[in-house]
Amino acid sequence: MKDLQCNFPGGQRGRTIHRGARTRDGAIEMQADWVSVNGIVVRGHGVASGAAAENPYPAGTIDLQRPIFRALGLDLYDYHDGTLNISIHPKTFAVKNAQYVFRQVNWTALHPPEDFSFSLAIVVFRQVRYEGWLYYPHPETKRTHFQSPSVLEVIAPGIAGIEYGSEVAILLNRREIDVIPPPSENSD
Repeated sequence: MKDLQCNFPGGQRGRTIHRGARTRDGAIEMQADWVSVNGIVVRGHGVASGAAAENPYPAGTIDLQRPIFRALGLDLYDYHDGTLNISIHPKTFAVKNAQYVFRQVNWTALHPPEDFSFSLAIVVFRQVRYEGWLYYPHPETKRTHFQSPSVLEVIAPGIAGIEYGSEVAILLNRREIDVIPPPSENSD
Protein backbone atom coordinates (compact mmCIF):
# COMPACT_ATOMS: atom_id res chain seq x y z
CA MET A 1 0.00 0.00 0.00
CA LYS A 2 1.26 3.45 -0.92
CA ASP A 3 0.39 6.48 1.23
CA LEU A 4 1.36 9.92 -0.12
CA GLN A 5 0.87 13.47 1.08
CA CYS A 6 0.69 15.96 -1.79
CA ASN A 7 0.56 19.75 -1.82
CA PHE A 8 -0.73 21.69 -4.81
CA PRO A 9 -0.57 25.33 -5.88
CA GLY A 10 -3.17 27.47 -4.15
CA GLY A 11 -3.18 25.34 -1.02
CA GLN A 12 -4.65 22.24 -2.64
CA ARG A 13 -3.57 19.10 -0.88
CA GLY A 14 -4.55 15.50 -0.49
CA ARG A 15 -3.39 12.15 0.81
CA THR A 16 -3.50 9.02 -1.30
CA ILE A 17 -3.84 5.43 -0.24
CA HIS A 18 -3.35 3.03 -3.16
CA ARG A 19 -4.07 -0.68 -3.20
CA GLY A 20 -3.18 -2.63 -6.35
CA ALA A 21 -5.80 -4.43 -8.45
CA ARG A 22 -3.67 -4.80 -11.57
CA THR A 23 -0.92 -7.16 -12.66
CA ARG A 24 2.60 -5.92 -13.35
CA ASP A 25 1.80 -5.40 -17.03
CA GLY A 26 -1.23 -3.28 -16.16
CA ALA A 27 -3.86 -5.93 -16.96
CA ILE A 28 -6.97 -6.07 -14.79
CA GLU A 29 -7.01 -8.93 -12.30
CA MET A 30 -10.22 -10.78 -13.22
CA GLN A 31 -10.33 -13.30 -10.39
CA ALA A 32 -13.19 -14.78 -8.41
CA ASP A 33 -13.39 -11.62 -6.32
CA TRP A 34 -15.44 -9.79 -8.98
CA VAL A 35 -19.23 -9.59 -8.72
CA SER A 36 -21.58 -8.62 -11.55
CA VAL A 37 -24.55 -6.38 -10.71
CA ASN A 38 -27.31 -5.37 -13.14
CA GLY A 39 -28.30 -1.73 -13.28
CA ILE A 40 -30.04 1.03 -15.19
CA VAL A 41 -28.40 4.28 -16.30
CA VAL A 42 -30.15 7.17 -14.53
CA ARG A 43 -29.88 10.96 -14.63
CA GLY A 44 -27.45 12.48 -12.14
CA HIS A 45 -27.20 16.01 -10.78
CA GLY A 46 -25.22 17.25 -13.81
CA VAL A 47 -22.52 18.75 -11.59
CA ALA A 48 -19.72 16.30 -12.41
CA SER A 49 -20.13 16.97 -16.13
CA GLY A 50 -21.03 20.66 -15.86
CA ALA A 51 -24.38 20.03 -17.59
CA ALA A 52 -26.58 21.33 -14.74
CA ALA A 53 -28.15 24.75 -15.40
CA GLU A 54 -27.29 26.08 -11.93
CA ASN A 55 -23.79 24.74 -11.49
CA PRO A 56 -20.96 26.71 -9.86
CA TYR A 57 -18.53 24.58 -11.90
CA PRO A 58 -19.35 25.23 -15.60
CA ALA A 59 -16.68 22.79 -16.83
CA GLY A 60 -17.80 20.22 -14.24
CA THR A 61 -16.28 18.94 -11.05
CA ILE A 62 -14.42 16.10 -12.79
CA ASP A 63 -12.56 18.59 -14.98
CA LEU A 64 -11.43 20.50 -11.88
CA GLN A 65 -10.48 17.38 -9.93
CA ARG A 66 -8.59 15.54 -12.70
CA PRO A 67 -5.23 17.32 -12.29
CA ILE A 68 -5.31 16.72 -8.53
CA PHE A 69 -6.18 13.04 -8.90
CA ARG A 70 -3.41 12.66 -11.50
CA ALA A 71 -0.88 14.19 -9.12
CA LEU A 72 -2.09 11.74 -6.47
CA GLY A 73 -1.56 8.78 -8.82
CA LEU A 74 -4.85 8.25 -10.69
CA ASP A 75 -5.02 9.55 -14.26
CA LEU A 76 -8.61 10.14 -15.45
CA TYR A 77 -7.82 12.13 -18.59
CA ASP A 78 -8.85 9.32 -20.97
CA TYR A 79 -12.38 9.18 -19.56
CA HIS A 80 -15.63 11.02 -20.24
CA ASP A 81 -16.08 14.45 -18.59
CA GLY A 82 -18.72 13.34 -16.10
CA THR A 83 -20.07 10.30 -14.33
CA LEU A 84 -22.25 7.48 -15.55
CA ASN A 85 -24.91 7.07 -12.86
CA ILE A 86 -26.04 3.46 -12.53
CA SER A 87 -28.94 2.50 -10.29
CA ILE A 88 -28.70 -1.00 -8.79
CA HIS A 89 -31.95 -0.55 -6.84
CA PRO A 90 -33.15 -2.31 -4.70
CA LYS A 91 -29.56 -3.25 -3.89
CA THR A 92 -27.20 -0.75 -2.29
CA PHE A 93 -23.43 -0.67 -1.97
CA ALA A 94 -20.72 0.23 0.52
CA VAL A 95 -17.09 1.09 -0.15
CA LYS A 96 -14.92 -0.91 2.22
CA ASN A 97 -11.35 -1.04 0.90
CA ALA A 98 -11.05 1.04 -2.28
CA GLN A 99 -8.01 0.82 -4.53
CA TYR A 100 -7.47 4.58 -4.19
CA VAL A 101 -8.45 6.75 -1.24
CA PHE A 102 -7.75 10.48 -1.44
CA ARG A 103 -8.18 12.30 1.88
CA GLN A 104 -8.83 15.99 2.43
CA VAL A 105 -8.66 16.96 -1.23
CA ASN A 106 -8.96 20.73 -1.47
CA TRP A 107 -10.16 21.04 -5.07
CA THR A 108 -12.36 24.16 -4.77
CA ALA A 109 -12.58 27.30 -2.66
CA LEU A 110 -16.39 26.94 -2.53
CA HIS A 111 -16.40 24.35 0.28
CA PRO A 112 -14.08 22.45 2.62
CA PRO A 113 -11.83 19.60 1.43
CA GLU A 114 -13.45 16.27 0.55
CA ASP A 115 -12.47 12.61 0.69
CA PHE A 116 -12.74 10.45 -2.44
CA SER A 117 -12.46 6.72 -3.07
CA PHE A 118 -11.98 4.96 -6.40
CA SER A 119 -12.36 1.30 -7.23
CA LEU A 120 -11.80 -0.27 -10.63
CA ALA A 121 -15.18 -1.01 -12.25
CA ILE A 122 -16.09 -2.64 -15.55
CA VAL A 123 -19.28 -1.44 -17.28
CA VAL A 124 -20.79 -4.01 -19.64
CA PHE A 125 -23.09 -2.54 -22.30
CA ARG A 126 -24.31 -4.51 -25.32
CA GLN A 127 -21.82 -7.26 -24.42
CA VAL A 128 -18.83 -4.90 -24.61
CA ARG A 129 -16.71 -4.21 -21.51
CA TYR A 130 -15.56 -0.70 -20.67
CA GLU A 131 -12.97 -0.17 -17.96
CA GLY A 132 -13.74 2.68 -15.60
CA TRP A 133 -13.65 3.73 -11.97
CA LEU A 134 -16.29 3.77 -9.28
CA TYR A 135 -16.12 7.41 -8.15
CA TYR A 136 -17.15 7.84 -4.52
CA PRO A 137 -17.04 11.30 -2.96
CA HIS A 138 -17.45 10.44 0.72
CA PRO A 139 -20.86 11.76 1.85
CA GLU A 140 -19.53 12.67 5.29
CA THR A 141 -17.25 15.27 3.66
CA LYS A 142 -19.71 16.54 1.01
CA ARG A 143 -21.98 19.55 1.40
CA THR A 144 -24.44 19.01 -1.47
CA HIS A 145 -25.43 16.73 -4.39
CA PHE A 146 -25.80 13.52 -2.43
CA GLN A 147 -26.48 10.28 -4.28
CA SER A 148 -28.85 7.48 -3.35
CA PRO A 149 -27.01 4.51 -1.78
CA SER A 150 -28.37 2.54 -4.77
CA VAL A 151 -26.62 4.73 -7.37
CA LEU A 152 -23.06 4.01 -8.45
CA GLU A 153 -21.17 6.92 -10.03
CA VAL A 154 -18.72 5.60 -12.59
CA ILE A 155 -16.08 7.52 -14.50
CA ALA A 156 -15.85 5.64 -17.80
CA PRO A 157 -14.81 6.25 -21.39
CA GLY A 158 -17.47 7.52 -23.79
CA ILE A 159 -19.84 4.66 -24.59
CA ALA A 160 -21.65 4.89 -27.94
CA GLY A 161 -25.40 4.41 -27.71
CA ILE A 162 -25.69 4.51 -23.94
CA GLU A 163 -28.49 6.73 -22.59
CA TYR A 164 -30.81 7.17 -19.62
CA GLY A 165 -32.72 3.93 -19.17
CA SER A 166 -30.02 1.74 -20.75
CA GLU A 167 -29.53 -1.60 -19.03
CA VAL A 168 -25.96 -2.38 -18.05
CA ALA A 169 -24.03 -4.77 -15.88
CA ILE A 170 -21.20 -3.56 -13.71
CA LEU A 171 -18.36 -5.68 -12.40
CA LEU A 172 -17.11 -4.65 -8.97
CA ASN A 173 -14.28 -6.01 -6.87
CA ARG A 174 -15.78 -7.73 -3.80
CA ARG A 175 -12.61 -6.98 -1.82
CA GLU A 176 -13.27 -3.26 -2.27
CA ILE A 177 -17.04 -2.88 -2.62
CA ASP A 178 -19.90 -4.62 -0.79
CA VAL A 179 -23.10 -5.06 -2.80
CA ILE A 180 -25.90 -5.22 -0.26
CA PRO A 181 -29.12 -7.04 -1.17
CA PRO A 182 -32.44 -5.59 -0.02
CA PRO A 183 -33.64 -6.76 3.42
CA SER A 184 -35.98 -9.38 1.92
CA GLU A 185 -32.96 -11.08 0.26
CA ASN A 186 -30.91 -10.95 3.48
CA SER A 187 -33.23 -13.13 5.53
CA ASP A 188 -32.85 -16.89 5.47
